[in-house]
Amino acid sequence: MLDLSQRARQILYACITEFVASGQPVGSRTLSKKGIKLSPASIRNVLSDLEELGLLHQPHTSAGRVPTDKAFRLFIDAMMVVGKLTDEQNASILLRFSEIEPGPNFLRETGKLLSDLAGTAAVVVSPRAESLRLKHLRFIRTMPGELLAVLVMANGSVQNRFLKATIEEQELITVHNILDSVIEGRTLGELRDLFARTKRASVAEHDAVRKFAFELGEAAVAEAADAGVDVVIEGRSKLLGEFSNAEGLKDVVSALDEADGIVRLLDATLAANSMIAANSMVVVVGHEAGNLAGGQLSIVGASYKNQDKAAGSVGVIGPTRMDYPKVVPLVTATANAMSSVIERRADKADDD
Repeated sequence: MLDLSQRARQILYACITEFVASGQPVGSRTLSKKGIKLSPASIRNVLSDLEELGLLHQPHTSAGRVPTDKAFRLFIDAMMVVGKLTDEQNASILLRFSEIEPGPNFLRETGKLLSDLAGTAAVVVSPRAESLRLKHLRFIRTMPGELLAVLVMANGSVQNRFLKATIEEQELITVHNILDSVIEGRTLGELRDLFARTKRASVAEHDAVRKFAFELGEAAVAEAADAGVDVVIEGRSKLLGEFSNAEGLKDVVSALDEADGIVRLLDATLAANSMIAANSMVVVVGHEAGNLAGGQLSIVGASYKNQDKAAGSVGVIGPTRMDYPKVVPLVTATANAMSSVIERRADKADDD
């Protein structure tokens, strides 16, 4: 980390916060009016030093300076004072989550809430299918040679799929009893692997019904476990309003249309961060996200959890000059609220 003098840190901090507030290059006269007790000439000298360190750049010779990605990273890691949510914001989050019903609208309503609070776009990624806990698995005979597999998840969602199989009703009861003994408390991914292993084990070779039960179980959960995630992006217009030039707008629109890229970025950074830190919050600034929107965007993301394991992710997408001290606690609070809702639903499912 750069070893800046107190004077340089003060001027860099003022330059960043002023740029975040105004969106305009910051000059020495502006900074001298912000309580920095130095002459404009002295401030210009410090600004020049910061530019040589790669922390500022000057769009035009006569213009002020603009913080670089490197400056924002230093600000986030070493200078930022994270804000606290107001009582009104806390109340809004708690109220909205108390009103959101389980089901497909959960992600969308969460995204709308976070977008409204942050004033820019929000992204919510559903739990990976393999992390969902299976509560019930039932097979229904529909026609000769066909079964309907009904998977009821602990979060209340239901999935159906048709399987080719021939089985008598009495044998089906036995299959359900066998599967009930192994399903409880396990995720789709865990069950997919368990069924595959047990089906191949010698104990299953000598028990035709048990082997058939695990074959049906594997067929039912494998496809469900391998399903992709759902991605919701809310507040696109709020984000687009931050960009005035046509080229910038085009890049941002293209980035938002490539939701898979945002998900991969969130997954990779959250996974890397969890290996070196106890929290599950990440901030990716500008070109740290590769060429996402030409380096014009930043993402503040966090994992929400199910049974203390990362389930999905939620975050804010904004310009690199977004108000990080405001956004970070909003994303953290939203992720925590989502985790609480998921835990309550799981506990309720266990009691039912």
